[in-house]
Amino acid sequence: MPPTLALPGAILTIIVLMVMPIPALVLDVFFVLNIALSVAVLMAAINAEKPLDFSAFPSVVLFATLLRLALNVASTRVVLLNGHEGEAAAGMVIEAFGAFLIGGNFAVGLFVFLILMIINLVVVTKGAGRVSEVSARFTLDALPGKQMAIDADLAAGLLTAEEAKARRREVATEADFYGSMDGASKFVKGDAVAALLILAVNIIGGLVLGMVSHGLSAGEAGELYVTLAVGDALVASVPALLLSIAAAVIVTRVSDTRDLSGQIGGQLADPRIWLPVGLILAALGMIPAMPQTLFLPLAAATLLLWRKLSQSRAIAASNAIVPEPVPDPARITIADVSERAMVTIELGYGLVQLADEARGAPLVSRLTGLRKQMCQSFGFIVPQFRIRDSFDLAPDRYRITLGGAPLGAATLRLGRLLAIDTGQVGRSSLVQGEPTLDPSFNCPALWIDPAMRDLAVAEGYLVVDLESVVATHVNQLLSVRAHDLLGPDQVRELIDLVRERNAQLIDTITPAPLSLAALTRLLRALLADGIPFAHPLPVLASLSQAVQVTLEHDRLLDMIRADLGPLLVGALCQPDEVLPVITLAAELEEMVVGGLHDPLSGQLVLEPDLARSIGERVAAIAATLPGGRHAALIVQPRARRPLAALLKLRAPACTVLSIAELPPTQPIEVIGIVGGKEPAPPALAHPATEEPLAA
Repeated sequence: MPPTLALPGAILTIIVLMVMPIPALVLDVFFVLNIALSVAVLMAAINAEKPLDFSAFPSVVLFATLLRLALNVASTRVVLLNGHEGEAAAGMVIEAFGAFLIGGNFAVGLFVFLILMIINLVVVTKGAGRVSEVSARFTLDALPGKQMAIDADLAAGLLTAEEAKARRREVATEADFYGSMDGASKFVKGDAVAALLILAVNIIGGLVLGMVSHGLSAGEAGELYVTLAVGDALVASVPALLLSIAAAVIVTRVSDTRDLSGQIGGQLADPRIWLPVGLILAALGMIPAMPQTLFLPLAAATLLLWRKLSQSRAIAASNAIVPEPVPDPARITIADVSERAMVTIELGYGLVQLADEARGAPLVSRLTGLRKQMCQSFGFIVPQFRIRDSFDLAPDRYRITLGGAPLGAATLRLGRLLAIDTGQVGRSSLVQGEPTLDPSFNCPALWIDPAMRDLAVAEGYLVVDLESVVATHVNQLLSVRAHDLLGPDQVRELIDLVRERNAQLIDTITPAPLSLAALTRLLRALLADGIPFAHPLPVLASLSQAVQVTLEHDRLLDMIRADLGPLLVGALCQPDEVLPVITLAAELEEMVVGGLHDPLSGQLVLEPDLARSIGERVAAIAATLPGGRHAALIVQPRARRPLAALLKLRAPACTVLSIAELPPTQPIEVIGIVGGKEPAPPALAHPATEEPLAA
């Protein structure tokens, strides 16, 4: 028979068994097949590594239950029609169960059958049904989270499209399987109840037919029909119990790489289990009232098992210890030549003691605290720093690199402190030391002996130790390069953190319409523009709105900056303060906007002489502000990007903002006009009414 016709043929056979009388010999064949099918299902459930390996189990339970009920109908027909002829009239299988297994005593068989039903219905089926119900509930509750995890792995590039489809199919199949198992447990329970009802029908029907139709006495009818009914019930109850056990095995399985036998055997092969068992059995066997002939041999066997398992585990442990291969000095691996850290602090051999654990590793602890502070400031996990020695450096020098590119270097004096003149030191200072410059801010400084620390502090110097010099230098160099530290891994961590409470917001951004690579590029550009992610929700909310309008990179940046204007201005002045503003003359601004464009990027390009004059003039105006105040150059949106790149080098104290980024309620004070006449005496003004800003 072709495989496609096997299942319809089996269903047709079940229907035939229910409605048509069949000979006792054919009924015996089907009884044996039913027992074989139940054993096969039980073995398949035991050998499955995980529940989904036997995903067809709910359907198998349905057809096995229908087969057993069909055999009950057929056997009931045979028992009631031919039961008066003797115990062999219903077939050899029922006769064997009624005569051999219960010794021909139908009362004993009746009690055995009731006990089997109690075990099946009250213990196995009820427990399996409860496990199925709970498993189905938890599986369905976890389904959205599993789907989101698959989408996240796909967006991060950890899965291919085909692997993601296979994972989704597996998750959907798992949910369907546990839902079906919850219903299949009801089939098993109903089958057990049906067996009780069928037994009652066979007993009552046999007594009535025997006495009415065949003229038997009550005792004779009871002996014949009740024995056959009990034998028939036992024939059906054994496969039903096997199937219930198989259902319980399936729903209580935990996914493992081994089948159930290997899983149980492996977990019970721990010798620590059997030593207490052997000792307890031996102690019980020492009690005079106990049967020593049973307890003591069993205790000896258990202790022998413990010894064998201990020896096997010791042999396995010794085999698992593989001697480390002797490294080949001529072999070079990629780990020997590849630097996996983004930020590296290289020390000359004279400065290695700053990272020596025996001396407390002061530089390591200082850089760890700095990295934590930078993480809080930038809003993402900064990659770890690496400290290593370098023979390319002088003994008292250090060098800071980012991605292998040197950022800065300086010389330290071991056993000295750096006293920095921040402008508070008088001319007649009594502090003596080696003149130098602070590597972070190029302030005048002295290398002094530790004994002069208190005197230097009293004179107005800022005195720092060597590890503070290095840490401050690292901070000063990396603070303006936060965008170089942000990669896809850091962006994924940031997105996953925000997704925990703002999943809908993240779903509007990534993985569609922005991929992880596009989102990383955009966030790096925002960091380069001075927008940190310590509070990521406003930034991501602005991004969510902007991607509904455009996906062009530069336009997204401009829209987000305009939306975050209060944040940009808040970094320059307090909410109740007036913002010092520098503007360009109308003719100069038109010259900048109408200038040359880069044919590759499309960005405006400033002529060298024009760029130099603008930078010098803006720097001169910004230098007139008292200490602690920052000015902003307000320009048209199209001119902001090239002027920002220009002033980052020539006037880093001045921030470039477009007119769209200036909040309407922010009071301003125009302190200079580049390319035009000097402004009137300072006065509060509004961006919408200030004449120079209208250009």
